[in-house]
Amino acid sequence: MGKLTLAPYPRNLTLHDGAFILPQMGKIVLPHNDLLFEASWIQNSLTQQGYDYEIALHDGVIHLTENPNVACYTLTIDAAGVHITGRDATGIFYGLCTFRQILLSCGAELPMLHIEDYPDFEHRGFMLDISRDRVPTRAELFRLIDDLAALKINELQLYVEHTFAYPAHQVVWELADPLTPEDVLLLDEYCKQRHIELVPNQNSLGHMERWLKHEPYKQLAEMPDGFWAHDDRWRDPSTLAPLESGSLELVKGLYDVYLPHFTSKRFNAGCDEPWELGRGKSESAVKERGGRVYFDWLMKLYEDIKARGYQMMFWGDIIIHYPELIPELPRDVVVMEWGYEATHPFKENCQRYADAGIPFYVCPGTSSWNALVGRTDNMMGNIRNAVQYGLEYGAVGCLTTDWGDYGHLQQPIASYAGILYGASASWCLEQNTEFDLASALNRLIFFDDTNIMGEIAVDAGNLYQRVGLNHINANLLAHALQWGKEYFPKGLARLEKWGNGTADIAPQTLRGVIAEIDQLSKKLQGSKLNRADAALLKEEWTHALNLLRHGAKRLLLMQGETDNTPEVLLQEWGKLTMKQREMWLSRSRRGGLEDSMRRFEVLRQEYLAKG
Repeated sequence: MGKLTLAPYPRNLTLHDGAFILPQMGKIVLPHNDLLFEASWIQNSLTQQGYDYEIALHDGVIHLTENPNVACYTLTIDAAGVHITGRDATGIFYGLCTFRQILLSCGAELPMLHIEDYPDFEHRGFMLDISRDRVPTRAELFRLIDDLAALKINELQLYVEHTFAYPAHQVVWELADPLTPEDVLLLDEYCKQRHIELVPNQNSLGHMERWLKHEPYKQLAEMPDGFWAHDDRWRDPSTLAPLESGSLELVKGLYDVYLPHFTSKRFNAGCDEPWELGRGKSESAVKERGGRVYFDWLMKLYEDIKARGYQMMFWGDIIIHYPELIPELPRDVVVMEWGYEATHPFKENCQRYADAGIPFYVCPGTSSWNALVGRTDNMMGNIRNAVQYGLEYGAVGCLTTDWGDYGHLQQPIASYAGILYGASASWCLEQNTEFDLASALNRLIFFDDTNIMGEIAVDAGNLYQRVGLNHINANLLAHALQWGKEYFPKGLARLEKWGNGTADIAPQTLRGVIAEIDQLSKKLQGSKLNRADAALLKEEWTHALNLLRHGAKRLLLMQGETDNTPEVLLQEWGKLTMKQREMWLSRSRRGGLEDSMRRFEVLRQEYLAKG
């Protein structure tokens, strides 16, 4: 009998003496055909593991029952077989998810046990950025949904700026390979079957640069000619001017087209990071009225969204700076309280919303972006912090977010540690705080018979700590692949100020990092993944480690402490960028690839200029 590896680990699990040997052939008994999808789901899983089970209404081995008095689900394994009782179809599905994991852990020799389980949060979601260049293929999105459902995640948001094929706005999305109306309709139905709510998400104030660079949208920008951003770089306009009447007209027109494709009646309107607000067309108004300029825009969106029959969600990064306005928010909005460092002040911010009686989510992150392989310890600390204070102050949900800042260079699999831990902590923090992440990744994500890949993912995700700056929303080795040598000192100083620390990029440190990456790469080749995409997945991880290794080499070159000439590094960089294109197209649509690859051009030009 194998060791139980469950994620999320159930709230109450009692083991009994003995084991039940699951027959190779049997029946899945259901009370009525409304549970046919759930029965078919576990039937397919059994088939994949070599069992032959049919669906029936009596005389079975696996029994499914509904009982509205159950909190969520119970699961019992005894001498008579497997018994799953759910409050409803969703509860039964969650019981089957746990049973599947028991089977993966133990094989046919199932431990006698009893489980009573229910979640901490009603809404346990995942948000994927599909606007910063990378739009997954439809097949990849279906695969993601299957994986989310198996971890009992019940909400999915796809973050959209310009990546929906709005019929009247082709100039904005024509190079992006966006989601089509058919994509959304199919994804919505696929999610519903798997007890996931696909919540529409369309940013509606900031992060509109893909719109505002085109005519006639440019005239709606707060600063049409561009602006100096927080990272000391000149940027194209990104924020709609809230005082321009055409801005609201544009956004309402997007809602007209987009929202009917979803069955969900909740909607995330975004409105985060309006960098230029108060610096351009609204400057005098903001000086006079302060945060009310933002608040008034928010309320215009709220009235429109409510009139359509939707509950409005919006990111809380601006309203939190105007605590006097929080009590004025309508009681049927949902504030999305986000922060991606383990030190984010979830306690203080959650308390403000709770004191005002405003519903809110906590929104930590996977820590995968700007890092290539993630930031393991930060991710776990960030999610624990969010969930702990979300529970303490009555959050209605937890949304683990996965972003694509600066070209979405990380491969999708790099986010799975965060997905898995976010799903587990938001289900039951008490039972999932002390969490063997490597084992759970091996058993439930990588299906690695050697138990190697999970440890590699965890260790690779902590490489960021080797160069210091633990709280910078990035791995400095990944930034080394995008920052020009003239900008690097400025960017590094900004991150050190932000992170309140000092980077360690001494040659000795960097050589140690390279040696550690080499060890991980060698170890990776010995893993044996039992997945259809095993070869691709190993190739993706190898490539990510190679990119980080090159980042360390580039930093050595900048300090004149390397044996590699610019010519040698240029040749290596050429191979890596070709591999990046190949890896991208294995799971993502072609649109956005060229925009993403332009992030790497600065390094090629520097090598051509001899360093």
